[in-house]
Amino acid sequence: MFHHLYFTGTRTVVMALGGTFSALELMPLVLIGHEAHQNLTRARAPGWVRAYRWPLLFFVAVAFWNLVGAGLFGFLINPPIALYYMQGLNTTSVHGHTALFGVYGMLGIGLSLFSLRILYIRARWDVSALRLSFWAINIGLALMVLLSLLPVGLMQTWASVEHGMWYARSAEFMQTPALDTFRWLRVIGDTGFAAGLLGVGWFVVGLRFGWSRDGVREDLRERGG
Repeated sequence: MFHHLYFTGTRTVVMALGGTFSALELMPLVLIGHEAHQNLTRARAPGWVRAYRWPLLFFVAVAFWNLVGAGLFGFLINPPIALYYMQGLNTTSVHGHTALFGVYGMLGIGLSLFSLRILYIRARWDVSALRLSFWAINIGLALMVLLSLLPVGLMQTWASVEHGMWYARSAEFMQTPALDTFRWLRVIGDTGFAAGLLGVGWFVVGLRFGWSRDGVREDLRERGG
């Protein structure tokens, strides 16, 4: 969290300290790859562990977006020279969307599914809706960033370097035809993302009313559960 010292507006030594921690921010995230591999291995394990496959896959998504959203896109804007030109542009939104929902949103869904798996311990899940939702959310979030937020942010960064922050945020620049097109392209990712969230809701409600349940788990039968 020390990279937020940038925003305190204090003396140079504080900015240097914030810059140091921003440079180090990426290092622990390298270990996220190991965590993702462990979760993926557990999700593929035979027996009762397979019942937790989808909560674990959402945890894998947490690890991926933590590395990309918090690590890659966070480090893109946090070094002092980049921060001077890029803070407050769509490059900040790229980091915010991928690090906030990509990490904490996926984590919330994963923990909810983990709890629901325990609550409906005897039921075998029909995961067809959940499978589609998982990919729709992740692909939708990626398209939201790659088709719209990131291109707009990079174009704003160029304008900020060439002319100043005032111009990069001005209506004159933001209402150009190219940027207008990139903003409309976000509809593609947003639509898939929203459909994925509705699918998760449909699956959760279906656990209560029955359409997301498909009999009794085989591993419980084998164990006499």
